[in-house]
Amino acid sequence: MTSGGVSGPGLSGSAAIAGLGITDIGKVYGRTSADFAADAVLRAVADAGLRLSDIDGLLTSNGMTGGGSFQLPETLGMRDLGLNVTLSAAGATASAAIQYAAMAVTSGMCDAVVYVHADAPLATPGMSSAAAYAGAYAGAPARPPQGFRGVARANGLSGANPLYALAARRHMERYGTTTEHLGAIAVAQRAWAVGSPLATMRTPITLADHQASRWIAEPLRLLDCCLVSNGGIAFVVTSAERARTLAQPPVYVWGWGQGHPGYSMERGCEFGLVSGAGMSGATAMKMAGISIADIDVCELYDCYTFTVLITLEDYGFCAKGEGGPFAASGALAPGGALPTNTGGGQLSGYYLWGVTPLSEAVIQARGQGGRRQAPSHDVVLVSGNGGVLDFHGTLILSGQPR
Repeated sequence: MTSGGVSGPGLSGSAAIAGLGITDIGKVYGRTSADFAADAVLRAVADAGLRLSDIDGLLTSNGMTGGGSFQLPETLGMRDLGLNVTLSAAGATASAAIQYAAMAVTSGMCDAVVYVHADAPLATPGMSSAAAYAGAYAGAPARPPQGFRGVARANGLSGANPLYALAARRHMERYGTTTEHLGAIAVAQRAWAVGSPLATMRTPITLADHQASRWIAEPLRLLDCCLVSNGGIAFVVTSAERARTLAQPPVYVWGWGQGHPGYSMERGCEFGLVSGAGMSGATAMKMAGISIADIDVCELYDCYTFTVLITLEDYGFCAKGEGGPFAASGALAPGGALPTNTGGGQLSGYYLWGVTPLSEAVIQARGQGGRRQAPSHDVVLVSGNGGVLDFHGTLILSGQPR
């Protein structure tokens, strides 16, 4: 199955990511999301060797705290933009934004587009993740649950933690997946984070550490859940031809795709068993002209360890139901057959929605990973996941031209 849309061999590799800007990330206080956004844009433009006046397109995503998207052009003094849009597909926004930026520059709509995501949910030192999320969404209008979905809300099942726990439990009941399988993912990603100066959590952990961490929403433990971070990341996208003349090695956009399952949450739906990765991955790989065997590195959205597991299955790296044993084999860890989330991901690196895997993918494709650099990195797969497995986006990136 494919998601269709504007893609194909003619667009594959015609655009490239030419700039990457990363602010200080983590427990960084005293700055708003708008501050982080402006900082990230300036860093990305400088990284590409461009001037701000060279940018004629802007894409933003809001995050939990607004991102300063509407004020950003005024703040930076950006003029005469041919594109200025705020996108929202939660954790799948980043992959979609690169798709749209690539189409904008290849169509002639823009010469150079910046995409930026910034967030600042941690308002005060010591704030818990729960408090950060509650504060970020405090101003959102309350919407009464509608129809069948109201049953879950009426019984107290709301928020990401219990819903992802429900998805993981269903997978366990169907396929025999265990908490130890999930723990193997957390341990592997922490091992990668040890080698990343950008990572928040750099102390190695063991499977025993994972099993000893407290329950958040059974079967998910503390070490199954992502971080909450402040910061911003931006990317400059331009034509492949122009990117080759700029300051950094181009990272070519070989393929893209989206997949949105639209779970009914009724009997017979595949919630917890299948995500949109299968649809979006097939579309992206077809556009790139590759197969799953050609992928060297995976940078997967990992709001929870379970998200990694189901995404690996749906892309086809292992059979359905075998994601747990695949992770337990050590394939994802340093030295494994499929280097995955090489910066520690959102579990151990930092959590900035879909720009977490995307930023690490750019670093890997450029060959700038230092201690955590994957030895083979010609083809990098990037995933984005939004909602509770509701939205999915895939990118195929490479440091090599088509």
